[in-house]
Amino acid sequence: MSEGVDIKLKDLRYLVAVADTRHFGRAAEKCFVSQPTLSAQLKKLEEYLGVQLIERQPKNVTMTEAGEQIVARARRMLEAGEEVVALARAHRDPLAGRLRLALLPTIGPYLLPRVSQPMRKSLPRLELRLYEYQTAQILEKLEAGEIDLGILALPVDAEGFETRQLYTEAFTVAVPDQHRLAKRDSVRLDDLNGETLLLLEDGHCLRDQALEVCSRVDLHEKQDFRATSLETLRQMVATGAGVTLLPELASRGAYGNARGVVIRPFTRPAPVRHVGGVWRKTSARRAAIDALCKVIEENAK
Repeated sequence: MSEGVDIKLKDLRYLVAVADTRHFGRAAEKCFVSQPTLSAQLKKLEEYLGVQLIERQPKNVTMTEAGEQIVARARRMLEAGEEVVALARAHRDPLAGRLRLALLPTIGPYLLPRVSQPMRKSLPRLELRLYEYQTAQILEKLEAGEIDLGILALPVDAEGFETRQLYTEAFTVAVPDQHRLAKRDSVRLDDLNGETLLLLEDGHCLRDQALEVCSRVDLHEKQDFRATSLETLRQMVATGAGVTLLPELASRGAYGNARGVVIRPFTRPAPVRHVGGVWRKTSARRAAIDALCKVIEENAK
């Protein structure tokens, strides 16, 4: 190999595609090139590096140990390349281009209907790519450069990140429509003594928040049931299996009229959760992130 390094990002993109798909044909489709072109370029890359990266078998494609290690570094180089393009684009037009936004499953379906139209009106040149992950995944993907902005419940471990509180929402109580509390205008925490509490599965920060709120009263979690979504919780409440806590945005509009379920506010001071944005301190998309956060702040309340 010559002293001057001359590796093309395009070839690294081909290599990563093969590592992801384990198939030359699918990798070529993913990269929008013909399979012979992709195969020839990867062969040249191996010759240039002087090491085999891919084991080619008739019905099986695997990476060599060297290939796996180089793919890991290639991903970082491709992310850095995208950052360079994003940085240049941001300087030309900070409020244009792609922005990758991830939201918690307990936030996205309820926040996006309120803010999507104002976002399009205020930021017409911004192309949003939307994802839904739990908190740990959002932070991992932020750190890896796979997303630009996460919307989640604060506080979070923010080392290397910046955070901004966007809105605060109260918790509400969802009970079966024949429940004793359904006739109340509001509910005190003490009113939940002795009730069966339905919660989300492990990994959802809303589960931890609900447990923290309810730690002050004698509630019993239904041990043989863990929901994957707020909508599953709502349906279980409708069957009379127990009660649950819902964030305020998830209790409004179409979501507030589920059959068999009555939603009541807590008496003041109601327990709340704080929702905010988190992004890398080094992000090249700071102007777009600030503008998007401002739209959410103004329309989430």
